[in-house]
Amino acid sequence: MTTDPMTTAPPLQGLRVLDLATLFAGPLAATMLGDFGAEVIKVEHPGKPDPSRGHGPAKDGVGLWWKLLGRNKRAITLDLKTDGGREVLLRLAAESDVIIENFRPGTLERWSLGWGDLSAANPRLVLARVTGFGQFGPYAHRPGFGTLAEAMSGFAATTGEPDGPPTLPPFGLADSIAALSTAYAVMTALAARERTGRGQIVDMAIIEPILTVLGPQPIWYDQLGYVQPRTGNRSANNAPRNTYRTRDDGWVAVSTSAQSIAERVMRLVGRPDVVAEPWFATGTGRAGHAAELDEAVGGWIARHTRREVIDAFEKAEAAIAPVYDVRDVLADEQYAALGTFTTVPDEELGEVRMQNVLFRLSETPGAIRWAGRPHGADTDAVLASLGYSPEAVAALRSGGAL
Repeated sequence: MTTDPMTTAPPLQGLRVLDLATLFAGPLAATMLGDFGAEVIKVEHPGKPDPSRGHGPAKDGVGLWWKLLGRNKRAITLDLKTDGGREVLLRLAAESDVIIENFRPGTLERWSLGWGDLSAANPRLVLARVTGFGQFGPYAHRPGFGTLAEAMSGFAATTGEPDGPPTLPPFGLADSIAALSTAYAVMTALAARERTGRGQIVDMAIIEPILTVLGPQPIWYDQLGYVQPRTGNRSANNAPRNTYRTRDDGWVAVSTSAQSIAERVMRLVGRPDVVAEPWFATGTGRAGHAAELDEAVGGWIARHTRREVIDAFEKAEAAIAPVYDVRDVLADEQYAALGTFTTVPDEELGEVRMQNVLFRLSETPGAIRWAGRPHGADTDAVLASLGYSPEAVAALRSGGAL
């Protein structure tokens, strides 16, 4: 039985988050909190909106990426460098639980909005500082983006074909990993606040979380001097593991991380003889014979259509997946069953289809209440909720604070 997210109080209801960040880790962390009921107020500069509004394709002049990244957020404008903007932010901070920012270290301090100022306004506040390189160290003041983390972490060095260049992902991988980590860190700090009554600073360096995802490379090097090479779609840890073209020019991906799966695959493709080989008994041993295994698996797959291949693998209880593009993803029956995508009403575009919330909770599910709002659309309403009169709002606007 599924609980209706629109009639059940979400788990983060009552939590207020101020999103001061841009591009992309900080804002995405705030989105994740908003998806489960936090009131997220997106604070943007009056003349310089979050650049994600202009990234990627647009429809009728409306940036589509922002519709995803800005969902469940109220949008206001503040120039934090002005006295009026500082005053408004401190009043918001006094009534908030979390601030997420990604200015270079020292920027908020120059505006008299550093940790001392914010925690004085609200000792229970959690301040999440998301930067490329962290708040200290020799690189702290460098501009930092996810691409740099993908390069510095070792991800690019191990990605791509053996005889090709290091390869970067065509999307915000490191930023997204940092966003997940930031949301987790914020919730950890809030849990600590329940015991101590005090907030604290979260220092999230985008170059770090991706290292956890990359796995045991540091310990391998520390203990063995082993540096993981580029292996293309193959794995240094098991085989067969690759993408293979089918007779009808489709593609499938095969994984054999488990020994039993590897055995089933080789029996299915007509090579049961290799299962008895001593080297076949371990993932590393199979990886050393990847070319032979790929030839057998790839040759068999090439003689069948993608549907035939998938059906045969499923019957054999072997692990396989079709290689999808976004059209296939949106049409897939498993994603449909999970409710992975949802249609959201939008005042600018009518309706937009996007990824649903990140996970399902049986009793207090999350929900997408609206897509990304126009720049500054909620400024007057949010300031009114803080007690600003229409005249005071007009004065702030004429003074350049809004």
